Amino acid sequence: MSVFHEQAYAKLNLALHVRERLPDGRHALETIFAFCEDGDELTVQSADAFSLKILGPFAAGLTTGEDNLILVAARALQDKWGGRAGAAFRLDKRLPVAAGIGGGSADAAAALRLLTQLWTLPPSLAAAVAPAIGADVPACLVSQTSLGEGAGDELTALDLPDLAGTPVLLVHPGIALSTGDVFNRWAGIDEGPLEDWRDGRNDLEAPAIMLVPQIADVLAFLKGRAGATIARMSGSGATCFGLFETAEQRDAAARACPPHWWKMATGLR
Repeated sequence: MSVFHEQAYAKLNLALHVRERLPDGRHALETIFAFCEDGDELTVQSADAFSLKILGPFAAGLTTGEDNLILVAARALQDKWGGRAGAAFRLDKRLPVAAGIGGGSADAAAALRLLTQLWTLPPSLAAAVAPAIGADVPACLVSQTSLGEGAGDELTALDLPDLAGTPVLLVHPGIALSTGDVFNRWAGIDEGPLEDWRDGRNDLEAPAIMLVPQIADVLAFLKGRAGATIARMSGSGATCFGLFETAEQRDAAARACPPHWWKMATGLR
């Protein structure tokens, strides 16, 4: 029986500008999505029904019930397709949960990519169901550098070839953050449009730091490392990232991290 494998690439918001609150309760965003070379690992094989097994360092506390986004995505694609095939998933959960780097959205997107292979479906079906699963799922589905507008689900592909291979260090202080709680603390002030992401910002940093002050410590640490060109929080936190001039400087920063912080040394796709 064939087993298909997919990486659920860690997502970064290189910049994230919150412009306004939308009538449906979501927020109008301008963001630059980029994706790391590493992330969770998801496999699937044919089965009569849907099932999910979760392993890995961040498996604890995750549900394998019907509300898991992998299974939500699988059922949504099955309904769109009109078929009745099942699938057995196995997730190696390597990324922290509720951390602003894709998490469940990246896993759901990887499930959609896997099922289009397993069931021999056109990718357009996966793209059609992705927005209803979560605002970040369309971006995670393509896992390529893009501009996100609307609620982050209106995508425009970006050609930023200098980004590919950039050494990046992800650092998380070990405290989960609720996306809803962070957005609820956004000041509601439009600080201006996103033009050049290098000169941009993450408008959710300040409200996230109100909830988890340790984020400020992580940002200060990254900004103080040799070779760090940009250090920001990703998404609604609490993961922060530093882009580095060289892999050697990135690795030195990783070695200097306090032992109670989670870290991942990787590169941009």
